Amino acid sequence: MKKGFLALTCLVIFFCGSTVQASTALKYNVNASSSWVPYYIAGSAENPGILGELVPLLLAKANIEVEKNNYPPKRTNYALANGLLDFDFVSPSWFEDQKVGDNFVSSIAILVIQENIITLDKNAQKWQDVNQIKGKKIGTIRGYLYHDDTEFTRVDFTSERELIKALHKERVEAVISGDLPALYWAKKLNRPVTLAAIHSEGHLVMRLRKKHTALLPQINAAIAEFNQNGTTQSIIEKYTKQDVFSR
Repeated sequence: MKKGFLALTCLVIFFCGSTVQASTALKYNVNASSSWVPYYIAGSAENPGILGELVPLLLAKANIEVEKNNYPPKRTNYALANGLLDFDFVSPSWFEDQKVGDNFVSSIAILVIQENIITLDKNAQKWQDVNQIKGKKIGTIRGYLYHDDTEFTRVDFTSERELIKALHKERVEAVISGDLPALYWAKKLNRPVTLAAIHSEGHLVMRLRKKHTALLPQINAAIAEFNQNGTTQSIIEKYTKQDVFSR
């Protein structure tokens, strides 16, 4: 999975009502590159992606008023690194010892981040054990890091979209992809795929600056409620579910 998942960020949080309040008005930024699909889909107001829809709902539930801004990805990353932004969304599995940084605290899990071996239904039984990739040609994405890529032969493509197309053209028999990106592009292209063995897994969390630790209970309560009442799963399925898919 690509590291540095820094798509969604916020600057200076304002809480209303009986909840904790910040001293200045909130500025909220959502931006990403095409590699964020389906978590964030640029230029699509009606279908902005899983996090594009979920995060504003979570913030509203936690009584956070927001003013949305759009920074380019490089500016967003710079702002976060230099203390100008207050939180982003990451998986602790991307960091050494799962430590998200000395200046941050983490929310509870928002959703699962998972990579699978992806293949066609007719080949699915051959790829139920992740060890089957050893010594094989496996579709991967150019520039992405894979923890075990010394054990198989990489066949690089430019995106998750191209991985799905390669499977159906039988250029490779199996690829490694995030489960939700693979299902999104299979649905979008009308080219069904099967999720076989899990390659890696973790959870997406909100990484919040320590100076705002007092806000975590409000954020965690909103996340927990959405996980319990099905709001999060419903949004995920909007972008990924199709009856022809075999899971």
